[in-house]
Amino acid sequence: MAFVYVSDRVVLPQGITAAAVVVEDGKIARVYRRDEPLPNLPVIDCSSAVLMPGLVDAHTHINEPGRTEWEGFETASRAAAAGGFTTLMDMPLNCLPATTNVAALLAKRDAARGKCAVDWAAWGGISEHNAEQLQPLAAAGVRGFKCFLAEPGIEGFSRVDEDELRNAAPSLAATGLPLLTHAELPSTLDAATKQMEAADWHRYDSWLKSRPDAAEVEAIRMMLRLCEEYRFRLHIVHLATAHALPYLREWRSRGLPITVETCPHYLYFVADNIPDGSTLHKCAPPIRDTQNREALWQALQDGEIDLIATDHSPCPPAWKQLDKGDFQLAWGGIASLSVASAVVWTGMRERGLRLTELARWMSQKPAELAGIGQQKGAIAAGFDADLVLFDPDERFQVNVSDLHTRHPLSPYVGETLYGRVKATWVRGQEVFRDGVFLRPPGGREIP
Repeated sequence: MAFVYVSDRVVLPQGITAAAVVVEDGKIARVYRRDEPLPNLPVIDCSSAVLMPGLVDAHTHINEPGRTEWEGFETASRAAAAGGFTTLMDMPLNCLPATTNVAALLAKRDAARGKCAVDWAAWGGISEHNAEQLQPLAAAGVRGFKCFLAEPGIEGFSRVDEDELRNAAPSLAATGLPLLTHAELPSTLDAATKQMEAADWHRYDSWLKSRPDAAEVEAIRMMLRLCEEYRFRLHIVHLATAHALPYLREWRSRGLPITVETCPHYLYFVADNIPDGSTLHKCAPPIRDTQNREALWQALQDGEIDLIATDHSPCPPAWKQLDKGDFQLAWGGIASLSVASAVVWTGMRERGLRLTELARWMSQKPAELAGIGQQKGAIAAGFDADLVLFDPDERFQVNVSDLHTRHPLSPYVGETLYGRVKATWVRGQEVFRDGVFLRPPGGREIP
């Protein structure tokens, strides 16, 4: 089937313009100017809203197989479609088995079959001295590798130290794939925690002090040294501290292959406004102060942070310790897939930024990181027809019914945001419109 999508505001790589997008067999065949003669095809009129490229989330914890009671492909992908995401990059941990060998990757593929509303691909993991598994995993189709320098806090995936990374680095470099690093140094975290034996863990300030900026900064500096020595592609996930930016700037100027992401929660919330006991806001690294948030926004605008990823990390309600409000015991993760685009756009509106930047930070750059930048992340001829109808002016208050996750727990509930996803197409198939999911799951792993 072929259609023409027409809008007065189409977000193209070169800017926002009135255009017509011809879609044939799930691909974008051509983009016309509105004043050009159009082919005689059925028209989908999108003129009441903005037509954007489908978003790509480079950092999603789907948690299947093994912990489907936490989330799973079905609910995560529905939340993604509702939020304008058409591609999810699944992290190798929180599922059981973790994606640290080919057998685990095959188990994940089996678990995803027939369940996913959007397209997806997998990151592999570096854990438990599995250096010999990296090249087989790359050949089997993972798009890169994730490691934790700090304890992940969950069974099935272990942190790595510098010696283990050195052992893995030659194989990693040979794959040409990126290493996604949770960068917090355990020795710095341990030292901070030892000073807090009498801390009141009901207070958010206690959690913040237990994960100091220095833990991120020192871990990133170690990874920069390893990157220079072994020349693998280094990606820093969920950057929370602006104190690391000068080091990243310096080492990037040397030509090292470094990319950086931050997350919606670091761009929206600030530590001063998080109530004591509100474990819904717990994540690692933690949400920091207002000055830090503004520095992250500036780094995005300056190109020092490449992209925004959700780090969607849901859990069952009991794991959040909502009745106790204990930041030390609660699971550290924030669910945001269905509202992340609105969260980011709300902050962008306040700062006078444009939808072209939203598409770059949440479509183009994540697709490039995952090695799918010639197929996903832009409205251009030859790309998959992953499209989103977005109303940037609609203002709404987040309700639990907006989340679509297995457990509707999120610190965004009750927040007032701008930017509503009206419809989502995956490879030309409309999967979501006005709060309704329109067809059985048809998403697939990106070949």
